[in-house]
Amino acid sequence: MSRQIIETDQAPRAIGTYSQAVKVGQTVYLSGQIPLDPATMELVGGDIAAQITRVFDNLAAVAAASGGSLRDVVKLNVFLTDLKHFPVVNDIMARYFQAPYPARAAIGVAALPRGAQVEMDAIMHL
Repeated sequence: MSRQIIETDQAPRAIGTYSQAVKVGQTVYLSGQIPLDPATMELVGGDIAAQITRVFDNLAAVAAASGGSLRDVVKLNVFLTDLKHFPVVNDIMARYFQAPYPARAAIGVAALPRGAQVEMDAIMHL
């Protein structure tokens, strides 16, 4: 099965040795997104809600470039530097996803790239 590398300027460019997403057959593996503004490559200002929203917007852009949407996400991983923000993730996630929801994990981590407070990656099935 061949693989296709997904790239879009509507999401932050890769800041390391990885691709924004890789499509293999009908499955798309979306790399972790932190709350970088794709135009400036800087972290968005504001509170944790602004960061979470930017991450979902970035994931949505990569999903669209892959030929799908967040509706096609079957697995979502959420990494937070403070798990007290998990209720905010749930509130904002409800704006982007409808039932049936994807499988999900929420993981508390000590630190994330560029000082972000949240990162998410996903698996889509088209």
